[in-house]
Amino acid sequence: MAASFLPRSARRLADLTRMRPDTIAEAVLAREDVARFLEGSHGVKGAAARTQVLTYLEELQTTQRYELYRALEYPLYPILRKIKRIGERQQLAVDAVKKGRVVYASNHRSHIDYLVEPLVLDDAGIRPPIIAAGINLFGGPLGLIHKHVTGALPIRRNTKDPAYLITLKAYVSELLHKHDLFFYPEGGRSYSGELKAIKTGLIHATLQAECPDLVIVPVAIAYDLVLEDHILARQGMKKRQRAFSREVAEMVRYAVGYRSRAFVTFGAPILASGYDPSSRTEVLELSRLIRTRIGSQFKVLPSALFAAAMRPSITRKDLEQRIDRMLEELAARHANLSVTSGKQAVEAAAEPLETRGIVVLERGRFRVRERNVLKFYARSIEHLLVTPGRTH
Repeated sequence: MAASFLPRSARRLADLTRMRPDTIAEAVLAREDVARFLEGSHGVKGAAARTQVLTYLEELQTTQRYELYRALEYPLYPILRKIKRIGERQQLAVDAVKKGRVVYASNHRSHIDYLVEPLVLDDAGIRPPIIAAGINLFGGPLGLIHKHVTGALPIRRNTKDPAYLITLKAYVSELLHKHDLFFYPEGGRSYSGELKAIKTGLIHATLQAECPDLVIVPVAIAYDLVLEDHILARQGMKKRQRAFSREVAEMVRYAVGYRSRAFVTFGAPILASGYDPSSRTEVLELSRLIRTRIGSQFKVLPSALFAAAMRPSITRKDLEQRIDRMLEELAARHANLSVTSGKQAVEAAAEPLETRGIVVLERGRFRVRERNVLKFYARSIEHLLVTPGRTH
């Protein structure tokens, strides 16, 4: 975002500059990387540089009122009651928070992730983290809730503005001295269904925090059915940011008759102090490790197995046999399996996928109705297969 588009309320900027020395904002201004920017390291200096940094700081500041945050589960009950949340290996996170600060890094499947994953943490008695979310979720009344109740951190994705990137990294680094953080290193939901490459910005900020005993806990979330599967599959790839209100309207449409399980699986903590934030090679190495851990923990559910083994037209017996062969490969790779046979997978997935309008059973054969949606589910486990099938 260019400086010319920044709001310049003198009163609000003055409020920021008068903040007590122990606030996160003052700590950010005292950091070396921010000080260099203010001195003109990127071609802007003096009052103009300070205005940019302070404006972004105002945007990033957030407050978590946990009692109100937890109470949000009740107005959201119409959606949450449709999803059975299942936590796996939560004890890893329970033990981690007892020892120090924790950063949770999760894959991103749905807007529902923001609801389910914090509740799984709460179910296990784990202190609530600050959640990093796309800034498109911060408009209107929802934005006020995120800003003043849930404590969500607004992230401007894909911006190249150095003032913003420097301020964001500095803010997160200082935030981690007081709060845990939950973020999605893919940078947004997967529109193709696959596990995307990881963005390194917040990982780098985590390392720059230099908090003693800070660990990164990989988290994987998987659904039998993703609420916005048709919406994501239709787009295929994200071409532009759409209004969140429009996305909500579409999600309401696909919520009719929707039921699913959500598996949230926690991985072994990774000690942040083992990586040098000044080494791009080590930051990339850590990013790859996080992605690998998330991918290996991802729950392999019947819908994904059904989709990956499906052909344009196939009998139940042939489909079960194809899944059996796939399960052998996945078991050899120690994948996180939910079923042990093709028969189990087809029995569990066939009816929900038919009800969702993704496949149809005609004269003893399964046929594809929504090819792109089926691919969306099939791609979710491609990273676990040596030779992904050419499905559909």
